[in-house]
Amino acid sequence: MSNETEDRIPLADLLVFHQLARSLTASFDLDTVLRTILEHMERMVDAELWTLLMLDESSQELYYAIAAGDAQEALKGLRVKVGEGLAGWVLQHGESVIVPEAEGDARIQQSGAGGLRAVRGAIALPLRGRKGTQGVIEILNPRAEMSDYTIAFLHILADHAAIAIENARDVTRIQQLTITDDTTGLYNVRHLYDVLDRQLKRSRKSRTPLSLAFLDLDRFKLVNDRHGHLIGSELLALTGLRLQELIRKRDMCFRYGGDEFVVLMPDTHAAAGLERAKIVHRALMETPFRMKNGIMLNVSASVGLASAPDDGVEVHAIIGTADARMYAVKSHGRGHVRGG
Repeated sequence: MSNETEDRIPLADLLVFHQLARSLTASFDLDTVLRTILEHMERMVDAELWTLLMLDESSQELYYAIAAGDAQEALKGLRVKVGEGLAGWVLQHGESVIVPEAEGDARIQQSGAGGLRAVRGAIALPLRGRKGTQGVIEILNPRAEMSDYTIAFLHILADHAAIAIENARDVTRIQQLTITDDTTGLYNVRHLYDVLDRQLKRSRKSRTPLSLAFLDLDRFKLVNDRHGHLIGSELLALTGLRLQELIRKRDMCFRYGGDEFVVLMPDTHAAAGLERAKIVHRALMETPFRMKNGIMLNVSASVGLASAPDDGVEVHAIIGTADARMYAVKSHGRGHVRGG
C-alpha cells in the first residue's frame, strides 16, 4: 500500500465509511438499499460491470436484483443455483473470491453475467448477515489492479450492506404481518379499509369504476360442529387460497372476518363486476377441498356486490351496500350472487 494511500486513510476514508453507513441506514426500502450499495461500488471500483445478486429464500437460488447500466434488463429473470458459477460458489462457501485471470476458471464460464461480455477478471463477495449469506456482490473486469485497501473497503461495504439488507427484509416482514390474516394468508380487514379508501379516492379523481364482492360462506358453523374447529380453519385457508387462484391479477382478496371474504375489483364497473363475481362464485362452489385427514368438503357462499360510483364513493357506503345485498341473498335461499 503506498504512502499516499496511508496518508489519506485517517481523514478522507473515514468520511467515506461514515457516509456509507449513513446511506445504508437511511432507508428500510430494499430497492433503495440495493441502489445505494451499487452507487458506492461504482465510486470505489472502476469496472465494466457491477451486479448484486440476492438469495430467493423460497427457491434457494440467486437472482440479479440490481446491475449497472443496461445489464439490468439483460440479466432479468436469470437464476443462479447454489454452487453454480462464481456467485453460486460464493453463496455455497460463504467466502470471497478474487480471480485476476479468468481464463481456465470454470466458475467464470458458468456465470450468468459472464454471458454479457468477455470476462478477464472478477471479484465476488458474500453478503453475510446474522441469518447467513443474503446475496453476492459481483464485479467483472476491474480496470485497475485491486489494492489491499480496495479489497478491504469492498469487504466493509459488503458487511454494511448485509446488515442493511437484513434490516430492510425484517421491516418488510413485520409490515406484511400487520396486514395479513393468520389463518388464510390473505390480506386482513385493516388492510382492506386502507386499500379501499385509496382506491376510492383514485376512482373519484380519475372517474374510473370500482366493484367489491362480499362473500359469506353458507352454514359454515355446521363444519365446525361436525368436524371441529381445526378442520374449519383448514377449510377457510383452502377457500382463501382458491379465491386467490380465481381472481384476476389486478384484483385483491381479503378475509373480512369469521367466514367472510371480500374481493376488490379496481377499474371494474357494476355489470362487469357482477359477471366476474358470478364466475368466481360458481368455480368456488364447484371446487372439492381435500382436508389433511382425507375427507372431502365443498363450500357454498352468498355474495353481495357493490360498485362505485353507482352505490357511493365512500368506504362504508360500498362495504355496507355489498354486505346488505349479501344478507338479502341469505334470506332468499343462499348460494347466489346479488348486485344492484
